[in-house]
Amino acid sequence: MFAISLNLRANAASLWMLVAGLMFTCMGICVKLGASYFTPAELVFYRSFVGLLVVWLIIRIRGYNLATPFRRQHLQRSISGFAALAMYFYTITALPLATAVTLNYTSSVFIALFSTLMSRRWPAWQLIFAVMLGFGGVIALLNPTLHSDQLGHGLVGLASGVLAAVAMLNVRSLGRLGEPEWRVVFYSSLASTVAAGGWMLLHHFSPLRWESGLLMLAMGAAATLAQLALTRAYGQGRTLVVASLAYSTVAFASLAGVVLWGDWLSPLSWLGVVAIVLSGVISIQSQAVLSCGANAR
Repeated sequence: MFAISLNLRANAASLWMLVAGLMFTCMGICVKLGASYFTPAELVFYRSFVGLLVVWLIIRIRGYNLATPFRRQHLQRSISGFAALAMYFYTITALPLATAVTLNYTSSVFIALFSTLMSRRWPAWQLIFAVMLGFGGVIALLNPTLHSDQLGHGLVGLASGVLAAVAMLNVRSLGRLGEPEWRVVFYSSLASTVAAGGWMLLHHFSPLRWESGLLMLAMGAAATLAQLALTRAYGQGRTLVVASLAYSTVAFASLAGVVLWGDWLSPLSWLGVVAIVLSGVISIQSQAVLSCGANAR
């Protein structure tokens, strides 16, 4: 009975990923609406600044120590994270929300691919299939825009997925070194705030008004709630279930795009979305099998 209770609790905790997916979609909506007032650099600044304030308050209240011996690793994570976020926000402002989110979520495939390459093992057939399926999905998703100026936007979105994978691998590396999550989030938020703020001041600064200020506050709040829900899901839920439910963001974003902007994708594009989601889930499964095999040895 106790084991059943634990299983039920873990499955219930996994559902926090649905909350995270909904909040990430709300953040994407705010980014797309905010594009009418701000540049992508300004959007990154406000999203990072609000997150930085929240994490700093938690650190102050709980009396955490910010000193770290892993400055180089934090720098690597911060650079890749900032670049991925900037490219992702740019893609959201330039493409339909569902397309931008799906391209960014190719990160799961790249994480599995890079992890396998770093382990110097021949990739499992599941991973090879997932990579081929994922890239086939990308081609299908971008096919309607291959001969238009939106192709460049799509490639930026794909690059955001690659860099998001690099950032997550850096986070994993810091976790293995014993760095707590809050310290990683603090330094990455600080770096993104400084980098985006400098970029914003050097190139363009849009004045804050009541409506745009409230929109940025909502964006930062949604992103923070999403991170909290995601942390709880991974901390208490089943990893494979949580990682698979992360793709709920694609479903929420697709629905939001249709309802708010009338972004009806072509049948081929929808096929591409499904292929990318399936490739991500297969990649997650293949990584789990690889980890189990390594632990068994």
